[in-house]
Order: sequence, then structure tokens, then C-alpha cells
Amino acid sequence: MKNTIGMISLGCAKNQVNAEQMLWLLREAGYEVLPDPDGADLVIINTCGFIESAKSEAIDHILAMAALKAEGRIGKILVTGCLAQRYQLEILDEMPEVDGILGTGSYYEIVNAVKQLLNGKTFAKFGDINDAKIDDVPRILTTPEHFAYLKIAEGCDNKCSYCIIPTLRGRFRSRRMEELIYEAKNLAQDGVKELIVVAQDTTRYGTDLYGRNRLAELLKELCRIDGLEWIRVHYLYPDEISDELINVIASEPKIVKYLDLPIQHINDMILSMMNRRGNSSYLRELFRKLRERIPGLVLRTSLITGLPGEDEAAFEELCAFLKEFRLERVGVFAYSPEEGTKAAEMPHVDLDTAMQRRDLIEQIQSRIMDDYNASCIGEVMRVLCEGYDPDEDSYFGRTFADSPDIDGRIWFTSEKHIKTGSFADVHVIDTYDGELVGVLEEDFHDDSE
Repeated sequence: MKNTIGMISLGCAKNQVNAEQMLWLLREAGYEVLPDPDGADLVIINTCGFIESAKSEAIDHILAMAALKAEGRIGKILVTGCLAQRYQLEILDEMPEVDGILGTGSYYEIVNAVKQLLNGKTFAKFGDINDAKIDDVPRILTTPEHFAYLKIAEGCDNKCSYCIIPTLRGRFRSRRMEELIYEAKNLAQDGVKELIVVAQDTTRYGTDLYGRNRLAELLKELCRIDGLEWIRVHYLYPDEISDELINVIASEPKIVKYLDLPIQHINDMILSMMNRRGNSSYLRELFRKLRERIPGLVLRTSLITGLPGEDEAAFEELCAFLKEFRLERVGVFAYSPEEGTKAAEMPHVDLDTAMQRRDLIEQIQSRIMDDYNASCIGEVMRVLCEGYDPDEDSYFGRTFADSPDIDGRIWFTSEKHIKTGSFADVHVIDTYDGELVGVLEEDFHDDSE
């Protein structure tokens, strides 16, 4: 009988790709991968350790698996990912229920780790994260079959003072373009319609391997792959967005007109303290240029309230920026000092104030999103169908403006069956609770005529 493996993967899409690679390596080694960890001989918890809430979530999952282990419902527990890398042997010392630990620089050791643990041994390994392998390892997709992530690089060189990622993932390392194209072609052949390009900093792609930025070239090559219909780009560092890249995004029909540019703040002093390249003037001009050059563009960013140095004037500047530029998608987080970062040593805003400011930003952004959704009423939008909800008697899916697990959905009715993973033209007729509502275009009847 095969040994069985369960997997819980937490955190970002980049971490999810590592989980999928580990699952493939384990299956190739003869292990059976279970859809539910309950009952598995060994459970892998692939953790995030980026911010305090992510650490808490990871620990909660470890404790939940420990409870199942105590009941005899699972066997061994192996902790991998960013929390493992960040706290290393502390997890084994303080959580005796954990049998093994594998750092972010040692994913390729997963089969050896599992074998050792199932043989009754302990296992702890942490490779050099600055020189860790980023081999072209196939994956067992854990996303729905119609979309997948393409991780084009590992690590980060930006050294933002509030961010622990370089300590957890190492220096920036691009994957070779031919490997990425090969992987993308295989994903398309397997039925993937939407490819989401991710890295900690996608705009830096190629600079380490080729001596120059090659993201624009990579995107053009991806657009030539038959079967791919949507290509979405996440996590573009603002100062590396070139005119060449803008031209490619504007001119290639397969690239959805949706860009994720995390800026974190708009105040010059805070940007400088956080070691962010570019200032307020540059960011404002960049957003204007993107709007002008890419018609219909939807912009997403992430913001942090309560960063060191954020007084009332800096916060008001951030609020005014949102009201002026009206970004369609914004994620906002209250700053939490992360040990091991330079920002943690700086005087910072108390957590209650940071959370109050976060709530105020969310209120501003909610009104902006409501206005954007209202502007879509009457439009016919191409929708990637993601399923049918019998309780709502409605299909649901995403438009180009909605990235999976981040943004909202559109709900729509249809008199004919719509296959999950297929595209449909939907006439938007209303909004509800922050999401769009529509009807299949061919079923739409304008009662006002």
C-alpha cells in the first residue's frame, strides 16, 4: 500500500507554486496525494511567515494538525515554507508535535524529508536561500483547471525596510525564458485558459540572467501560445515599468488590462524611510501615463497604514491620493513591525491608530469601487465562468478586472448550460454587495425599449 500525503498550503500564489511542485515530486516518488489531510500518513503544512496574521494562521493550522495527530487520525507532520525558514529549529523545540521542518531553500529535498520521517527519523534542513535551486519542476495544480500561476522568479533584491521577504526567500533569481515558455505551453495543453504571471517583483525579470529586463519580451512570447486566452501580470515594482512594457501590455489582446502595482504609500518621507525607489511625483505621473496609454485599465495596489513616520498629514495625503486617482482595486493593511527588519527598529504608529486608518482607507475605497461597479452597468463583459451556485440559481465568474482569490465575482444567469472554465459574454444589469450581476448577453432583453 502506498504511503499517503496530505498538503495544506498557506499564503501567496508563489508559495502555492512551491506546494504544487512538492506534490509532483512526491507523486513521482510513489506517494499517494490525498485531497484531504485527514487520514494521511504524513501532512505537509506549507506556511507563510510574512506578517503577524500570516504567522498566526500558520501556527493555528499546525496546532489543528497536532490535534488530529493526537487522535491518531494523521501520522507525521512536516512544516515547510516561510515560517519554517524564519523560525527554523524553534518550531521543533517549541512544538514537539512537529516531526520535521524544511526551509524555503530546500524544497527539492521534499522526497528525502518525507522518507526519513515515515521511517521514524527526524528531519531538518535549510539550504542556501540565495543559491537555492529554482529548477523547472512540474506541478500538480491545486488551482481550478482553467487558471494557473506562472512563477517567473524567486526571491527579491529590493530591501524594503519593512519587509522580511529577502530574509525568507533570498536574492532575486529569474527562471530561464525557455523553461517558462515550455511550462506555459504544457499548462495551455492541459486546459489552462488564464495564466497569472507572478514573482516578488515581476518587472525585474531577466536582469540577473540576461543583464537586462526581459519581462516585455517574455509576455510577447506567452501571448503566442495557443490555448491561453488571458495573461494577467501581478506585482510590478513601479520604477521598472518601461515604455516598452507599457506598449506590450497595451497592444497584446491576450494581456488583460489589469495591473497590480504595490506602492505601499504615497508620502515622500515614508517612501524614503521604507527604502522604496521613486517618489510621490513619479508614482502620480506613472499612474497618469498608464491610464493614458492603456485604455480601460484597471489598477490594483496595496497600501500600509501606520508605517513609521506616518503622521496625520501623511495619512491625509494618502487619502487624497486615492480620491484623486480612484484606483479600482486596493488592498490595505495595518502595519505590524516584523522582527529582523529595519522598520521594526523605527518609532511607529500604535496599532490601534494604524487599524483606524486602515478602516478609513477601506471606507474611501469602498465608495470608489461602488462607483466603478456602477459604471459597468449596461456593459457587455467577457466572463470566465468558474461555477454554478444552486442556492443562488446563478453562475459566477470573473471579468478581466478580477484576479482570483483577491477581487470579487460577477453573478449571472443563463438559459443554457455554461461550462466551468469557458468564457461567456455577460450583460451587466446591476450590482449587489460589491459585486456585479448580469445575464448572458444572448438572453438579455431591454425592457425599456
